[in-house]
Amino acid sequence: MTTRMKNLRSFIWTGGCILFGNALLAFTVEAFIIPHNVIMGGTTGLAIVLDRLTGIDTAAAVLVMNGALLLFGGIVLGRKLLTTTLASSLLYPAFLALAQRIPDLGKITDNSLLAALFAGVLMGVSLGAVMRVGSSTGGMDIASLVMHKWTHIPVSVCVYVMDILVIGGQAIFADTAEPILYGLVVLVLESLLLDKVMVLGQAQIQLFVISQQYETIRRRILSELQAGATMIRMETGLTQQEQKGVLCVIPSRKLYAAKQLIQSIDPLAFITITQIREVRGRGFTLERAVRPLEEKE
Repeated sequence: MTTRMKNLRSFIWTGGCILFGNALLAFTVEAFIIPHNVIMGGTTGLAIVLDRLTGIDTAAAVLVMNGALLLFGGIVLGRKLLTTTLASSLLYPAFLALAQRIPDLGKITDNSLLAALFAGVLMGVSLGAVMRVGSSTGGMDIASLVMHKWTHIPVSVCVYVMDILVIGGQAIFADTAEPILYGLVVLVLESLLLDKVMVLGQAQIQLFVISQQYETIRRRILSELQAGATMIRMETGLTQQEQKGVLCVIPSRKLYAAKQLIQSIDPLAFITITQIREVRGRGFTLERAVRPLEEKE
């Protein structure tokens, strides 16, 4: 695949995720958050409070606050984030204004708890889709990315902290505790789904095999599972014998076949199985190297 085609695919993927994330977020706010007075984080939460106190249009308030935070993020995080976030900073208020004009959108459900559950899930999906491509929906997400850069705390935790601060500020204006509790439900679900979506489809399974039949296991993993294998020199703890361990990373769908293969070669093989969040490199994010399998003498 040529560099030009790769850049085009990357552009389409990035643009699609940004469009989808912002549209879904705007729909969620208008369908579940505003009609049920659920407290939420971000500039949207602050804009909702301003709307109730002063009558300022929610979409307009979000646009102004996003613009200010966008300039701040551009200075700290660089031009790439500024470019991709600029799209979200304009798209989200536009989608929000559009969603406000959809008749009866806020009447999807009369149950506030159900609204909070759907809002948390959909907000996590929408934010995860946008952040997955290195962008943000603007607003407090930029502050979360700045905190992540300065502290190296996971993005999902930074979003959680920022939302807690905003929700805490809104709690002062709440008439009852119920909207606050619903807001916390939204926040927890949002954080969980955000973390899942950002690594969706990238998680893999890592196998580490200790066996006297390591050479046979290596060859059959390479030939039958079409997976890579790395040999690790080691010393056994009980007998202090030098041997090799086999390390390989495979998709989850190959786990059963891998276990069956290893145990058919050596029923006594010691196997550890670990789920890893993301893998990058040859065979995963780069094309797999294909070469003849060399036989050990």
